[in-house]
Amino acid sequence: MATERQARLADRIRVLIAQRLEKGLRDPRLGFVTITDVRVTGDLQHASVFYTVLGDEKARNDTADALRAATGMLRSEVGRGLGVRLTPTLEFIADAIPENAGHIEDLLREAAERDAAVAGLAVGAAYAGDADPYQKPREYDDVQ
Repeated sequence: MATERQARLADRIRVLIAQRLEKGLRDPRLGFVTITDVRVTGDLQHASVFYTVLGDEKARNDTADALRAATGMLRSEVGRGLGVRLTPTLEFIADAIPENAGHIEDLLREAAERDAAVAGLAVGAAYAGDADPYQKPREYDDVQ
């Protein structure tokens, strides 16, 4: 469970890196990057930066190489912006959100197709037994 300080530091790191990437790096390999999350360890010494890249596999690989090459410069920027005694090390991790979202969309589409097939079968179906299978209380004739 993240402490409040970890959460504040992670959020500030996310903003600082996003701002720096928005200004641009002098690396042509860098694609359209979105910083999705930052997680800081309990001792505040290491930050895992999760990102996504718009584009194909080559764009993702090139961006990963560009971020790896710019890690030192980005860490310096983060250190200046944070104002803490020790600047955390940065590790860039490609986020699997787009792939997971695509897989979930495929599963939902498949489930909708199966539901439609079952609904099509149910249109002409008839009950196997009585239409109302529940027992009703007997009505007794008034015996006098």
